[in-house]
Amino acid sequence: MTTAAPPATTVPTDARITVPRVVRSEWIKFRSLRSSLIMLAATVVVFAALGLGFSTFLADATIEPGTPAPPGGPSSLDPLGASLGGVNLAQLLVGTLGVLLAAGEYGTGMIRSSLAAVPTRWPVFAGKVVVLAGVVLAVLVPSTLLTFLGGQAILGDQGISLADDGVLRAVLGTAGYLAAVGVLGAALGSLLRTTAGALTSVVALLLVVPGVVSLLPESWSEWISPYLPSNAGQAFMSVGGGGDLLSPGAGAAVLAAWLLVLLGAALVLLRRRDA
Repeated sequence: MTTAAPPATTVPTDARITVPRVVRSEWIKFRSLRSSLIMLAATVVVFAALGLGFSTFLADATIEPGTPAPPGGPSSLDPLGASLGGVNLAQLLVGTLGVLLAAGEYGTGMIRSSLAAVPTRWPVFAGKVVVLAGVVLAVLVPSTLLTFLGGQAILGDQGISLADDGVLRAVLGTAGYLAAVGVLGAALGSLLRTTAGALTSVVALLLVVPGVVSLLPESWSEWISPYLPSNAGQAFMSVGGGGDLLSPGAGAAVLAAWLLVLLGAALVLLRRRDA
């Protein structure tokens, strides 16, 4: 008698690795991490609290045009800048969120399991970026709109409307800028693979470098400053701009170029380096 060979096992066609499935797994990781939800909630709370607080300050104070804002507030006390003034601190929180999502897996070693499950590697990082940008936009678009409307309600007759020229673009651009900063943090987290190093880089790029550039000779600073990520974002987060800012379209293009360069470098090194 001969023993019949067991039937050959085949991998079902519905078990293939696809980008949508990788994105879904990254979404499960995101909503399963308490730190991700806390940082996202903190971003919303800080942005709204500061925006409404600055609006209240502006409504209660007798202010001459061009008066500097309180520390941490918008660069000038105007209705739009007051309502969106929380972006200065919110960008650090959302940048931290991006760093934690990318660099956190290297610290725990989970990245090895992720890359072993997806040998081509790039869909893992792409999935993180898609989930991060999608969640931040889904949460912060309504948050920025509601904060703006709440701030203008506080300001009353001093307030402005979404229908005014450039205002809707600036409000939505603020949510877009914060999503871009989150992606920038994820790119730096993947590049440096350490949370501390990536967080330091985010703070330096957004806050320290612009301050250092402003100390350079005027002929140098005027050429460099508009092309820094935070100043490029300011170009489409404000109405009227300024002499040292790019146009809104140019600012968006410069910020997109920063992201493309950093994301491209992160993808290249992800494929070439060991986990």
